[in-house]
Amino acid sequence: MDHGLPDDDGTAAERKMRFLFSLRTKGVTDARVLTAMERIDRGQFVRGLFAERAYEDMPLPIACGQTISQPSVVGLMTQALAVQPRDTVLEVGTGSGYQAAILSQLARRVYTVDRHKRLVREAQELFRELGLVNVVAMTSDGSFGLPDVAPFDRIIVTAAAEDPPGPLLSQLKIGGIMVVPVGQSDAVQSLIKVTRHETGYDYEELRAVRFVPLVEGLGNE
Repeated sequence: MDHGLPDDDGTAAERKMRFLFSLRTKGVTDARVLTAMERIDRGQFVRGLFAERAYEDMPLPIACGQTISQPSVVGLMTQALAVQPRDTVLEVGTGSGYQAAILSQLARRVYTVDRHKRLVREAQELFRELGLVNVVAMTSDGSFGLPDVAPFDRIIVTAAAEDPPGPLLSQLKIGGIMVVPVGQSDAVQSLIKVTRHETGYDYEELRAVRFVPLVEGLGNE
């Protein structure tokens, strides 16, 4: 939020318009998703050297060797998730907290886990500052999900696995949706939408993406 001169407010409004226009041109057309991305300021999730590039459609480095995904990919993943207002969502890979913050605008409750304590701690502080009371962040090995809280209406994974992780598939409700990047190399990954049915799972390939790998175990930081 800008508390500056009228010129500052004008610049912020123009920047927001450009940001939303960029999302639309990349295929983010869902009105609820666009509203959520308008409300949550990406600039608050990008610190240090790259802060001035927060509104560009590009991934940026954050602490612990991780990245904050480019806004269009966040928007497309959120759109594919088709979150409903009463849904409980699990996010694997808290990172900066940006994706979870957007989900908080769409779901009843969001659980987000990361293997890096530092990232979880910093995200928790941001969620408190922003008054996002329906987000629960914790340090955990996300490849195992959160069996104590499962099942989930929606699951989103922000790191690439070789295959959709079995524990996460089993924690998805019947009728639930999971969005996960899948691929064995950094160069070739596909964003997959998994829908669970009574009789099994449907898999839909959405687009090519690049994510950091999903790693088992807890981080050192």
